[in-house]
Amino acid sequence: MKTQLGLIVALGLALAVLGCSQTGVESVAADDPAVTSAQTPAPPPAETPGATSALGERLKDKLKPIQPIKIDLEKIETLRMPSVEKGVFDTLASGKKVHYYLLTNLVGTKAKIIDFGATLVSLEVADKNGAMADVVLGCDTVEAYRTKAPYFGSIVGRYANRIALGKFTLDGAEYTLATNNAPNHLHGGMVGFDKNMWEAEEVSSAGDVGVKFTYRAKDGEEGYPGNMTVTATYTLTMANELRIDYAAETDKATPVNLTHHSYWNLGGHTSGDILGHELTVAAGQYTPVDETFIPTGELASVEGTPFDFRTATAIGARVDQLPNRLYDLNYVIDNADGTLRFAAKAKDPKSGRVMEIFTTEPGIQFYTGNGLDGSFDGKGGARYATQNGFCLETQKFPDSPNKPQFPSSILRPGEKYTHTIVHKFSVE
Repeated sequence: MKTQLGLIVALGLALAVLGCSQTGVESVAADDPAVTSAQTPAPPPAETPGATSALGERLKDKLKPIQPIKIDLEKIETLRMPSVEKGVFDTLASGKKVHYYLLTNLVGTKAKIIDFGATLVSLEVADKNGAMADVVLGCDTVEAYRTKAPYFGSIVGRYANRIALGKFTLDGAEYTLATNNAPNHLHGGMVGFDKNMWEAEEVSSAGDVGVKFTYRAKDGEEGYPGNMTVTATYTLTMANELRIDYAAETDKATPVNLTHHSYWNLGGHTSGDILGHELTVAAGQYTPVDETFIPTGELASVEGTPFDFRTATAIGARVDQLPNRLYDLNYVIDNADGTLRFAAKAKDPKSGRVMEIFTTEPGIQFYTGNGLDGSFDGKGGARYATQNGFCLETQKFPDSPNKPQFPSSILRPGEKYTHTIVHKFSVE
């Protein structure tokens, strides 16, 4: 499916890239009359007898038929018309089909998202030599996503990250949630947004291609109050960005904190550990945690700690200073004010692939795949080990329903929750 405007823009850019001018376009296959796309303009009209001056003679000699520019059609194959393709990914045990939506942009980047968990199952991006690779960890079957995958590529909610002891009090009422990350609640509970089917519809426009996913959470689902309608719109842009726009509305006050949980490996999902990736995080502070990863409520400086990524540093440069050599912490994004701003940058020096992250949220969780142990069957039989992927989850702060000093995560009737995250890809 291609929008008319998308076709016009894509063709215009293709012509510009290939150096075409106003003189016309001709295929290199023009020796076949059937494929000639422009004709040679007619020569200028004959001059009136007796009116030719010496200057006129010189001009006449200069006037030659304008030659059409030839285009090698093979060069156009480096560009792709933006498109959305729908197909069947797998089938649930109930017999319900799970569909994929394959987004392709002008430069050939491909994002495949399924309607189970609104999950990004693959993202193919070019390296510095133009070679494509899938840069997200994932599974081949929906059953693996449902029962085994540690939130690979999914939309996490109703509340991403942890809530202490699975309890919070709101407007005088105490709510009890599943403690699925004992002793705490994690990522929405036993059957969070990542393990439900979402409705899907294409929302492409003007050369960008996208899919809008909708989920309707019920009052009391996983212990949370309020019927809540949630949307997550994935857009693959002409600027080589994967953008996710979230929105939510509720009929009863409730905490809400949505995020995207891809495990990234810019070398490709089968390329091994990510310790050589260079990371920059725009944060001078982080939220210290207790032994169960619940924030203490303080904000601490990254200065002099292994958490300081204010300048580009290899992820593995200081892991020996960490318990278990692993990262799992929330950063306080500098100058966060609800507008879209730079949060982080990751680069794989070997492939040259770069991912920059922009967000409207105040926090970003950096996690280095601590739960992966090599026993999990990934895509194509890949075995993902510890530190084979990293997560950068933009979010409200962990346990904010129990920390009034943190930015509020409470959504009330009549209000609208919004959150945008942009992943911008390039090469260096």
